[in-house]
Amino acid sequence: MDIALITEYFTDFWHQIEIVWAYGVFGISLSTIGITLLILVFSYLVRDLFARFIIARLKGMAKRTKNKVDDAVIDALDGPLHLLPFIFGIFASVKYLALDGSTGEVFNNIVRTLIIVDIFWALNVILVPIALILNDVQKLFTKELFDWLFKALRIIIIAMGAATILELWGIKVAPIIASFGLIGVAVALGAQDLFKNLIASLTIMSEKRLAHGDWVKIEGIVEGTVENIGFRSTKIRRFDKAPVFVPNSALADKALINFSQMTNRRIYWKIGLLYSSTTPQLAQVRQKIEDYLVENDDFVKSSNCSLFVRIDSFNHSSIDLMIYCFTHTTNWGKWLEIKEDFAYEIKKIIADAGTDFAFPSQTIYLEANETATPSQFV
Repeated sequence: MDIALITEYFTDFWHQIEIVWAYGVFGISLSTIGITLLILVFSYLVRDLFARFIIARLKGMAKRTKNKVDDAVIDALDGPLHLLPFIFGIFASVKYLALDGSTGEVFNNIVRTLIIVDIFWALNVILVPIALILNDVQKLFTKELFDWLFKALRIIIIAMGAATILELWGIKVAPIIASFGLIGVAVALGAQDLFKNLIASLTIMSEKRLAHGDWVKIEGIVEGTVENIGFRSTKIRRFDKAPVFVPNSALADKALINFSQMTNRRIYWKIGLLYSSTTPQLAQVRQKIEDYLVENDDFVKSSNCSLFVRIDSFNHSSIDLMIYCFTHTTNWGKWLEIKEDFAYEIKKIIADAGTDFAFPSQTIYLEANETATPSQFV
């Protein structure tokens, strides 16, 4: 084979390479695709640099102000700012590809969709620092109600972003919303419990029935600590650490005891003394117990809360002394400690008075014959 023929083959082969390179993929040359990929890679790599540069400039401006809200807003915008250069890279790539027709419109819509996502993402994340501005408004509500409204606002922003994207892609949102009226009855029947619980959650939060961390008891349902108040249910963790999810409607309809909102904690005892106790002994026991309650700073004085130490009743086997008082603390552990010390003192007072606690007893009469004298056994 001579040199001229080889040269001819090589020239023809190189021409084929040029054709393939020029045609590329779907008529786009490989050089154009390669440059497009370089643009995307470059935009991805510089996103951190861009975000840091913009955030640094914004933080410099924020330092001139005295409030902390603008600093929090800038920190929250870190994520959306990282996405912005990559969106610009996609936009530049689409422009460089010079796509036209329906294909170009699809890619343009993709770029617009990413821009919408970035904008509504930014709106969503800056809600947290904006909440700092609303501290004065938050005082008008409970923290739980404010959090509930905050979550609802975030859902509204997400819904608006989704609606904007649907409209961009030619999907009309208005007819979809209008169609809800046609199926409203069916939805209402199927989701009436959901709406009932939703309204109940607003009720219990506006009335400040409970808050995060409160120790509550719902009659016939659960007793434990409130961990989360949601749209539909409230999470209460029992003292054995088992979580219980209570529908909010149950919280609104059932009797709820909130121990964490107690101003004082009660002690109510009935102590049985022997029937053989003399009147002076009973009076001494009663007076010593009352003196202890009045002099001890752990207990609330009678001027602020009810305080009673009284001979209450004649029971089957005892003379009952009623003790009714309140402690300053509402902490369960501290209350148990105070009650234990009080029990020790009562035991000492009764022993010092020369009497004792009564216990259940019974008198039995045995009759041997008609003339026999009854014998008494205790």
